[in-house]
Amino acid sequence: MLDESLERNLREKGYSMICGVDEAGRGPLCGPVFAAACILPTGYIPEGLNDSKKLSPKKRDLLFDEIKENAISYCIASASVEEIDQLNILEADLLAMRRAIEGLSVTPDLALIDGNIARDFPLPAMAIIGGDAKSPNIAAASILAKVARDRECIELDKLYPEYGIAKHKGYGTKAHMDALRKYGPTPIHRKLFIRFLDNEK
Repeated sequence: MLDESLERNLREKGYSMICGVDEAGRGPLCGPVFAAACILPTGYIPEGLNDSKKLSPKKRDLLFDEIKENAISYCIASASVEEIDQLNILEADLLAMRRAIEGLSVTPDLALIDGNIARDFPLPAMAIIGGDAKSPNIAAASILAKVARDRECIELDKLYPEYGIAKHKGYGTKAHMDALRKYGPTPIHRKLFIRFLDNEK
């Protein structure tokens, strides 16, 4: 169960406004990559808060609304398919994270970044491997990013219904791969991620 021990230890070192940062959508073949930054009030952990991947879509939706209503500040941002192709997915991911932090209405003095890379941020940042299972702020950010991206996939599905994006959220499932081979890529597909199509010609 999530607790505030990580944040508590950091507050004892002098940090007073800590935000959690996480991303959603690094692996899919299409669509933007999303990131969120979130600052929860000290002592506030929504019931059932956890790594977004361990929650049902219904629970994520409920927590999404609760987090937005109760957070001191939050921001959801993204990097486009064009930016992913231009920069590579890691750099686009970091760009989305920076945008999320910069979009907060309150300036944090420390960012906890889920994962093992925390560089080029506009404030002190600390990488936390498995952070969405260790930090309530990161877990909250993971839910904001995941739900926002899932909703974006539902909209993309309306534009390109042949690909089944609402169901697989852009990941490389057999149905998605078969649709790519049948219909070809769309403008929302990441060129860097679908180079396998060139090898099959």
